[in-house]
Amino acid sequence: MIAAVAPMIISIAADPEQAARRAATVIAQRLRLAVRARGVGLVAVSGGRSPQRLFELLAAAPVPWPAVHVFQVDERLAPTDSPDRNATLLRTALLDRIALPPANLHLMPVELTEPRAGAAAYAATLRRFAGTPPVLDVVHLGLGGDGHTASLVPGDPVLEEARTEVAVTGAYQGRRRMTLTYPLLARARRLVWLVCGADKADALARLRRHDATIPAGRVAQHHAVVIADADAAAPVAAAPSTGVA
Repeated sequence: MIAAVAPMIISIAADPEQAARRAATVIAQRLRLAVRARGVGLVAVSGGRSPQRLFELLAAAPVPWPAVHVFQVDERLAPTDSPDRNATLLRTALLDRIALPPANLHLMPVELTEPRAGAAAYAATLRRFAGTPPVLDVVHLGLGGDGHTASLVPGDPVLEEARTEVAVTGAYQGRRRMTLTYPLLARARRLVWLVCGADKADALARLRRHDATIPAGRVAQHHAVVIADADAAAPVAAAPSTGVA
């Protein structure tokens, strides 16, 4: 069941598996459309543990991977072989299962001694492949219980970054992070949020209300679809006049 929510779209799935399947379907469709329209598809994916099933399903979806470029939404500043790296799960759940040309993978250069230089280099990579200013075809986002998305976390100065596409945060849950910023997210052709679990319910309700006191609430919504399981979407579904069946 899908409801338009001025103007964000919220799609409520029965459980996390169905939500991941819907998200994989939407992302695959957007990439196929992009390749047909422009000859290339540009996708950025978020980190954490929650996207594992999404990545596995996306690996099995009909996507023209040789014409797709994969970017990261965010990454922890950690050594290459660290299990804390978002790239670790990305490789095992998606990259090792698809025929993506090595030159089409663009991991954030978080190993550099000067992280801000790495952020500038990644912004240059985005401009090289996605134009100036960069426009991605589809960006996958998650939602934390504290209202963070990407590595746009509560109270970080990066939230006020209005010009650059990539920035480095302060420490959050033990690690500094490199993250895409609001301006780049606002230009994406489609944002796809995957939100599962009762612990995300309050944050999702606040996101729907454009609550700017949480980082996610400041992300542009005119091009966004939220795919949530029933537990995460319970307050949204129960709210009056949402149109959610």
